[in-house]
Parts: sequence; C-alpha cells; structure tokens
Amino acid sequence: MMRWLALSVMLLWTQPALSQGVFSETWSPICTLGTQTNAGCDDIRGREILDAANPPWRAIGRINFASRDQRSHCTGVLVSERLVLTAAHCLYNAARQRWIPASSIIFAAGYQRGAAAAVSAVNGYRLPPEQGADGGFDNRVDLDWAVLELREPLGRELGFLPLAESSSTSHFVTGYPGLRPHVLSRTDTCEPRHLEGGVLIAICPVMMGDSGAPLLVQTPTGPRVAAILSRVAATPEGIAALFLSADRLDIGQD
Repeated sequence: MMRWLALSVMLLWTQPALSQGVFSETWSPICTLGTQTNAGCDDIRGREILDAANPPWRAIGRINFASRDQRSHCTGVLVSERLVLTAAHCLYNAARQRWIPASSIIFAAGYQRGAAAAVSAVNGYRLPPEQGADGGFDNRVDLDWAVLELREPLGRELGFLPLAESSSTSHFVTGYPGLRPHVLSRTDTCEPRHLEGGVLIAICPVMMGDSGAPLLVQTPTGPRVAAILSRVAATPEGIAALFLSADRLDIGQD
C-alpha cells in the first residue's frame, strides 16, 4: 500500500506538458521500464485498434490544438449531445503559461487516419471552480478535468457515452496515444485501485496523447465512462496512470 501511495505522490508532480500530445524525447521514460528497453512502447503498440467510424467508438475523438508555437492533441469523449469530457491540463499551454482559447480547439469525433465521423469547433469550456482561478494551472489531479461545449450537437447523430453510475470491473482505456496518433485503440483490462479524493491508479499501457481519454467499464447497455486519464509515469511495474473518477465530476447540462 505504501508503495502505491508513494507512486501516487510522484505522479502528482509530473509536469502537465508531459501528459499532452507533444511528442518528442518525453517518450523515452515511457518506452524504457526498468531494464526492459522499449517494453512500455511495445505494450502501447500492442493495443487493439478499433473502427472509430462505428458506434460506440465514434463518440470518442481527438481534441486538436493548433497555434504558431504548439500543435498537439489529447483525447476526449462525448458525454451528451454537445459536451466533451477531457483533462484540464490539455487546455493549458505550459510554455506560454496561459489557457488555450476555445477558438484554437477542434474536436474530431471518430477520428481515424486523417478522417473523422464528424468535426466541431468549440464554443467554450468549463473548468472546476478552483482550477485556473489565478490564470495558472493547478496540478492537483482532482482539478484535472474540463468540459468542452461544442458548436455542433455531434452526440445527437453519433451517440455519446454516459457516466458510470457505480464502480465495476473490466475497465479499459480507449484513446489516441502518441505512438499511434491516427488510430483509436483500446488497452486490455486495467483494473484501478482507489486512492483519496476520487483518484484512481492503475498499471495501464497509456501515454501522451491519451490524456483525457475515458477509462471505460462495460455494462449490459454498452460502455460507460468510469474515469478520465490525468497523467502517466514509468515505473518498474509498468506504465502507471492516474485517473479521476467520473462520480467526482460536475458535467452540467447542454
């Protein structure tokens, strides 16, 4: 138990920029786990590729950012007709120490190899009340969530994934990792452990680009969103990931 708590503290101090889809040598710690060179990236490459054009997977998409000094992506999931859930750090430009304007963000639902099931601009986004109060980014995991309001009601046609009402088993992550940014892929089962404040931790093959991706749980009516991915770190046991439980989020209404 103490090992997991110590690991969680280390993860909490991971710089947010390293969890975004900015792909460079920041891959190195993920690809090298202990003495197993490339083990982490091999696990990510081994994820199952999904057909993002089909339901229910088309409710998941890439959140793309573009400016003169930054081109990157994270993962987001439609949780209603117009609302997309993702990680707050994805919306913060750490280099310039300012929040990315909504006008620079595009959500590409069901993105796959250069095409998308549907695309929408973003009217605005909402953060936790304590997040960004002074214009900066608060690195606490319990504040690392955001809700995008889309200009177009993409969920009306594509469908959306509701939040899970209770905890269960058979959790897995579906997102766009940096090693395969143009295809949607899912992990094998990643069963999380509960920490304090609605934070979950699991050994799971995820990386930059997956930030904001849903930790899904399978139900009789289809997958539901149990949590979202906040950040990752390489450990001797594998890639450790911190998630924020969906039952701690105030999604609001369309």
